[in-house]
Amino acid sequence: MALVAALHAYFLILEMFLWDKPQGLKVFRNTSEKAAITKVMAANQGLYNGFLAAGLIWGLLHGNPAFAFQIKAFFLLCVIVAGAYGAATVSTRILLVQALPAAIALVALFLA
Repeated sequence: MALVAALHAYFLILEMFLWDKPQGLKVFRNTSEKAAITKVMAANQGLYNGFLAAGLIWGLLHGNPAFAFQIKAFFLLCVIVAGAYGAATVSTRILLVQALPAAIALVALFLA
């Protein structure tokens, strides 16, 4: 779960701050021209990834185990849905990078 949260914090940084920088261009296989046109959209997308990370961290830190379980399950399901949608509409690579780690974390959550 912490790894999934860290990944989404990293996505936030990539999309909000590094989108048009060499690292962002490489990760997203983008051109400078396309990155310039889509920079505002990417920042918005990064913000949403930040919300997912914040929700997962909230679940990890919450003191009530039953409510923490619900928070974790909800946000992991959100990540899985976002990853599946991204895989269907942008790149199947998103399924491996975003949805699969969240699915593994969700299974681990239910087995714990």
